[in-house]
Amino acid sequence: MFIAKEEAFDPQEMLDLYDSVGWEGYTSDVDRLCRGLLNSHLVLTARDGSGTLLGLARTISDDEHICYVQDVVVNPKHHRKGVGRALVEHLMRRYSHCRFFLLSTDHASSPEGKRNHAFYRSLGFLSYEEKEMAGFGLPRNRPDLRDMAP
Repeated sequence: MFIAKEEAFDPQEMLDLYDSVGWEGYTSDVDRLCRGLLNSHLVLTARDGSGTLLGLARTISDDEHICYVQDVVVNPKHHRKGVGRALVEHLMRRYSHCRFFLLSTDHASSPEGKRNHAFYRSLGFLSYEEKEMAGFGLPRNRPDLRDMAP
């Protein structure tokens, strides 16, 4: 397996990866998905020796104070093989100078969230509460915000 910075994205390859984990919010518009990847601060891919895409991680960052890990996506066929760990550890080294290195994941009450929490804890992550922080987000599809287009 090799980890590399990716700067060009094959729409079908990205669609296949994100679809493999059921992330419909991304797969409903593959062009938008690829634009989002291009606009990321860093996109890393994990590939096997034949070049097959195993997983991807991407960040949003000012590369000084904060790094937000937006996506860690690993094709389920390659779960529990060290792909996600290699991607996140690479990001942790790359952004070790940043004051904040943050991510969000599903709530621990869901089966996927439970696995994700265990995975991130194994890498040393703490919950926002444990770090004496809070996270906030707006509800999806707020009608009052849709009318505020610039």
